[in-house]
Amino acid sequence: MPTTEYQGSSIPLAFLGRSILSLRRNQVVVVSMETHTDQDQEDLELFQKHTSDRFLHLSSDPTTTIDGGAGDNFLSIGWLRNLLDVFLCCEAEFKAVLILGRDPSHISKPPLDRLIPELLDRAVKALDVCNAITNSIESILHWQKLASIAVSVLEQSFLGEGQLRRAKKALNSLLTSMMIEDKDGSTNKTTERTWSFGRRGAANAIKDQNSANLRSFSWGVSKNWSASKQIQAMSANLVVPRGGESTGLALPVYIMSTVLVFVMWVLVTAIPCQDRTGLANNFQVPRQPSWSGPIIALQDRISDEWKKKEKKGSVGLLEEIQRLEKCSQGLIELADTVQFPVEAEQAEEIKARTIELGEICRKMEDGLVPLQRQVREVFHRIVRSRSEVLDLLEPTGKFSSSIL
Repeated sequence: MPTTEYQGSSIPLAFLGRSILSLRRNQVVVVSMETHTDQDQEDLELFQKHTSDRFLHLSSDPTTTIDGGAGDNFLSIGWLRNLLDVFLCCEAEFKAVLILGRDPSHISKPPLDRLIPELLDRAVKALDVCNAITNSIESILHWQKLASIAVSVLEQSFLGEGQLRRAKKALNSLLTSMMIEDKDGSTNKTTERTWSFGRRGAANAIKDQNSANLRSFSWGVSKNWSASKQIQAMSANLVVPRGGESTGLALPVYIMSTVLVFVMWVLVTAIPCQDRTGLANNFQVPRQPSWSGPIIALQDRISDEWKKKEKKGSVGLLEEIQRLEKCSQGLIELADTVQFPVEAEQAEEIKARTIELGEICRKMEDGLVPLQRQVREVFHRIVRSRSEVLDLLEPTGKFSSSIL
């Protein structure tokens, strides 16, 4: 997967609040594991608050921004980009809490000696999801091109039988491709999958390269790979910290794990990829933590939409895909009723539907490539963060070979 340069969050800066990263940027203070400093406690509280606030913004009215301007519809391309912004902000603050100015021995003791390897394993699985999503966006771009062909034909001043037949052919190809993608969900079914990031040698290779030269990890997935099972595997052993663990570093590790799994789950529900059966039920966010409320609200809403999707058999929850499918079907049905020469009323209806389809195509053309680029940035951020944690753990010699 090629490296990309992330341009920063599209969420208003005022919304992000006082960053833990900025608070700790100039601190090089090492404290004992047994003594939680006031700064540690403030960091934990801020991290919880910022996580809650960011997801609360996503779960509020998505059609307006914080400053009252026009926003993005729920599960649209723009909304997914905001979701990835939230992930990147949470991930940066999480690293500040876990790593910045901290003695390596702090995260090599129980319960972190168990929780950190589990988080790193989830990170590996998230890389595979990012690869699957990146490849699937290529399919969506192909659908957009087919729809654009139909639009260019139907926009002509004279609409004859040949033009209508060509537009119908493009739209039928689009819908057929959608049905195949929803059933199989793989854009590269013949390529056998290799772990995106799994051996110490690969980790060392990554750390030896700067971001401008980071190698590609965009390998295909095998025909047996399952997005649903991947999410289930990522959510395994995800247990809310209790007792003394709920006030220590185990808490931010749990929060970041939950955010990671949730974001990957949303991407898989929105964008077609291989085997998504039962996604509405295979990952549940615990309702006890105070910061989880906005995430649960989003998950409940998405789960309801997914259950409807499974019943209807439509492809993906991404708003633009839903509109593209509906508009294409409508145009085909309308074209089947056309008699030549085309009556004025039918011509006006075709024109109106063509304008609508053209607007969808333009929105997809403007948004899909930046979304794909942002998924790649998430991929590379996860790789870099994983390497940073391994670097921190390496002097202790306490990590197991399973996380390398």
